[in-house]
Amino acid sequence: MAFIPKKRKAVNGKVDGNKQYSLKDASALVKSITTCKFDASVDLHVRLGVDPKKADQAIRGTVILPHGTGKTKKVLVLCTPDKEAEAKNAGADYVGLDEFVAKIEGGWVDVDVIIATPSVMPKIGKLGKVLGPRNLMPNPKTGTVTNDVATAINDVKGGKIAFKVDKVGIIHASIGRISFAPEKIAENSQELLNAIIKAKPATAKGTYLKGISMASSMSPGVAIDTKAFVH
Repeated sequence: MAFIPKKRKAVNGKVDGNKQYSLKDASALVKSITTCKFDASVDLHVRLGVDPKKADQAIRGTVILPHGTGKTKKVLVLCTPDKEAEAKNAGADYVGLDEFVAKIEGGWVDVDVIIATPSVMPKIGKLGKVLGPRNLMPNPKTGTVTNDVATAINDVKGGKIAFKVDKVGIIHASIGRISFAPEKIAENSQELLNAIIKAKPATAKGTYLKGISMASSMSPGVAIDTKAFVH
């Protein structure tokens, strides 16, 4: 039998496994049951009634969280020299092209988001095997392939996140930190759920939001009442 620390036993007792909480109550509860000493991430896990194997149901998108993620994201901009000044002035952490393509081919991926201009995409295509599994490949659908690199950088630094359904129909996303006030956790969560609901494909049948759970990096999951959302 696995050993369960006393602190974990205590917080487990605060969560009613047979209850589905409101977004407001879940946000407050997750804060109260997180015992770690660092500023843990708060994550939302949304199980959808879709078939990700079907192209039109492989849901993905972006959303700008009203209170940000609580994490400073490192941004790499891959572009031609005429766009480098714009990217640097907007706050990109790394800017360039050939040298970073070579570094990525060698296994370097020490960034959170990669933004690219359309003209350089032919050079970046070969990086799919490295960037794809890490969800770092620039994509027009997520606003990371654009000529307006300044706006893209500002969005990312301001709390824009990308979400994507996995192969079993679940979206996992970080929506803040445990240091956030419960109201901010709830509002960020609501914004993500609004975007997911808006992305519902016309071909999806039956219940769309099948389950929602909130948890920090070091807490048990808290089930959220899906009936509170239009779906």
